[in-house]
Amino acid sequence: MGVQLAKSAIDLGIVISNSERSLAFYRDLLGFEHVADIPMPLGGGGTMHRLNCGDTLIKLVKFDDNPERAGSGGITGATGLRYFTMIVSNLAEIMAACEAAGAPVAVPITEVRPGVTIGMVEDPDGNWVEFVENG
Repeated sequence: MGVQLAKSAIDLGIVISNSERSLAFYRDLLGFEHVADIPMPLGGGGTMHRLNCGDTLIKLVKFDDNPERAGSGGITGATGLRYFTMIVSNLAEIMAACEAAGAPVAVPITEVRPGVTIGMVEDPDGNWVEFVENG
């Protein structure tokens, strides 16, 4: 059978604790296009901030009552979704802007194999965001 995709990218939901801080990070710092805010019909109410990242829709979900925070500690801190990756062409510029804005650097710019360089930062809720540049 298999999944028959109707869209070439995924939509990613990220539960956040503070709309202003998360929008400042994803919309203002990273430059994702804010396309809508809609009521969150599940989980007791809240708001879903919808942002475009290429063909991917990032759904920042702020519930009226913040849930408990999942395990921290980056990639090895817990099971489950720990980070997401974007392929970029301006890694040094992104990492410098994130550092200047005070985003914690989880992994500084590192060549992980010939021609492939990464950097990772934490969003305001401690989720890791990876940027990969292919040489």
